Order: sequence, then C-alpha cells, then structure tokens
Amino acid sequence: MPSLNPVRGTHDILPDDNRRYRRVEETAYQVAERFGYGEITTPVFEFTEVFSRTLGDTSDIVTKEMYTFEDKGGDRITLRPEGTAGVARAYISNGLQQNLPLKLFYRGPMFRYERPQKGRWREFRQVGVELMGVDEPTGDIEVISLAYNFLRELGLSDAVTLEINSLGDAETRQAYRETLVGYLSSHGDALSEDSRERLNRNPLRVLDSKDARDREIVADAPVLRDSLNDRSRSFFDEVLAGIESLGIPYTLNPTLVRGLDYYCHTAFEFTTPALGAQSAVLAGGRYDGLVEQMGGPATPGVGWAAGVERLSLLVEDGEPKRRPIALVPVGDAAGTEMIKIAHGLRAAGFVIEMGYSGNLAKRMKRADRLGAVAALLLGDDELARGTVTLRDMDSGEQSEVPLADIRAPLEKYRS
Repeated sequence: MPSLNPVRGTHDILPDDNRRYRRVEETAYQVAERFGYGEITTPVFEFTEVFSRTLGDTSDIVTKEMYTFEDKGGDRITLRPEGTAGVARAYISNGLQQNLPLKLFYRGPMFRYERPQKGRWREFRQVGVELMGVDEPTGDIEVISLAYNFLRELGLSDAVTLEINSLGDAETRQAYRETLVGYLSSHGDALSEDSRERLNRNPLRVLDSKDARDREIVADAPVLRDSLNDRSRSFFDEVLAGIESLGIPYTLNPTLVRGLDYYCHTAFEFTTPALGAQSAVLAGGRYDGLVEQMGGPATPGVGWAAGVERLSLLVEDGEPKRRPIALVPVGDAAGTEMIKIAHGLRAAGFVIEMGYSGNLAKRMKRADRLGAVAALLLGDDELARGTVTLRDMDSGEQSEVPLADIRAPLEKYRS
C-alpha cells in the first residue's frame, strides 16, 4: 500500500499559502517589469552537464543535492537546482548575443535533495533576475536596487539586511586563494572533514562552513578585501557609492563569498534573523565568466534569486481573497435559472458561489462561512415575478431587484 503522504521535502500548497506565494511572485514580476526586465521560462530539467559544468564538481549541489537520472534515450538529465545556469544556456542556445544588454526575470520550481527545514524544501520556488552584457558597476547597482524595491513592496525593507562583499577579479582571487590556503593549512588538523577536502579544491568554500570549529578558525582568517587590486577596489567603491546614493542601507560582510571561479566582484545577500539558521532570503552577485565557461562568448552578467517559500513566511498576508456573491436557489425551477444567472455573472467578472444543496438555512450558513459579501435568493414566487432577492450579508438589508437588470445593483459588490 503506497503512502498517501507527500514525499519528504515536498508539500501541498493550499489556497491560503498560494495567495502568499502569488503575492511574492507577482510583486517580483511587477517590480522587474518596471526595471525593463522581460520574463523567461526555461525547461524544468536540463542535460546534467548544464549544471555540473557550471556549478563545479566539488559543490554540494552537484555532489549531494541534484536530482539526476537517465532518461529512456540514455541521456543524463537533471531537475534544475537553480535558475542562472538554465538562463545562461538559453542565452547561448537562442543566439541572444545580438540583444545585449539582456534583462531577464524568471520564476518557477527548483529541486535539491537537502535536509528539509523551516523555509527550505526539496521542491521549492524561486524568483530571480539576470542582467547580461553590462560589465560596469551600474549593472550591480541596478540589480541590488531592483531587489531592494521588491522587498520594500513586500513590506520587508525593515526586516532584512543587505550584506555585501567584493570577490575581486581573477588576479585578486588567485592572490587571496594562496593567502587563505596558507592560513587554513596551519589549522588543518582542527578543520572539519568537509573543509579539509575543500582546502585544495575550493578553499573559498571553507568560509561558508557552518561547522562550529570551522567558524572559529574562519573568524581570524585573512579577508578577501585586503587582497583587492586597484581595479577591483575601484569597482567595489563605485557599487557602494551607488547604493548609498539610492539610500539603500548595507553591511560589509568580509566572509560572504561565492566558491565558483566564474563569480567575481560583487556578492550580496539580503538576510533576516526571523528564519533561524536559514537567514538568506535573496542572494546574488556578478558572474562574468559563466557564459564563457559554458562554451558561449565572453559575456558579463549579474543577478539574484530569492526563495518564494522563505519570503512567504515573512509576508503577513497574501493577495486578499475576493468575497463571493452567493446564489441561493429554492426549488428545481429556481435551480435551473440560477445556473444561467451564475454563468452570465461569472462571464461579467463577478465571483460567484452556488448554493448546491440543502434547505435555505443550510445554504445561507454556507454562504456566511464562505465570507459572501451578498446573496441572491430565488424561489418560485420571485421567479414568477421576474425578480430576485438581494441580501447584503454585512448589513442584513435586502431588496428585490429585476432579473432582467441584475448586474447593475451588484456592481458595488464586484471587488
């Protein structure tokens, strides 16, 4: 007998949750649209190489979290764990190089096999933006501004903190890598097993470790900012000056890094203490080497992604549910007529709930439970007179209105 519970790490999204999700996604889309971003939808699965080639063989996503399988044609397929790689692949596949600068917004489900916890699921939703073809600091400033405006319109600007750091360019990263490896090697025996494995392959990822012993060692590690060359320092100073001019508050976080080689310059996160250990609700940065690493032309890029589930936990309410108008027929003839009335009113944009069965009291009780704003009552007597009784569910006032002109008195209940 199969289990009737959802698979671990997945959940049913019921109507109240969906309203909050929809508010998060629609707010992100509307703000992105005002910034000139068009929506792109990439396939929910890609050839595995799209992710393994870009996320790196040593990343947790590739080694532990991807849902990968072989399809019936023998191809290795992966459910997308994040959005940026798929967008970059679409940029190459569709020959969009002639459209630069390219400004794209996306939303949809992602999949990662990780331990479920508050705001984190194995099937989860993200919204995100990618700005491709802009290598100046103005691109970084724009996407951070877009993120801040999005969070502000959700009512979260006071609940989150922008943390920001510079990863520098390739020269900076190489110099810092050597410095960091030297420091971490001197504490090799005290590092966690995972961090010892990362030390030679991807030492910057040790800075992201959640292990308590690693955190103590990392606290005294050299900071990347001290290794910035003049170009990288100038780039970061321009980004900071830009967001300051927009009145966006921020905190410098020298341990905020991205462990993949194609990331450079700006890395940022919006975090909150309200979700426990999973503090980041939106994260992004510059990835000038990604498209070239995937086999496309060298193309600068910067963007961010945000978790819909995490943000929905911070949003007080979703889009308000429209209160319906309840149709309450009494008798078979009235029931037939009410079906026609419901059809016409729904076509005109009204939210209509039918009283399907039961006596008048039961149908009115259901209308009350549904939060109906008004009720239309139709029995044999009203049908003979060509009228219907309109009851305001808040005030209790009621009147008879002609069936032939039923829409006019309902207009005040449309919203």
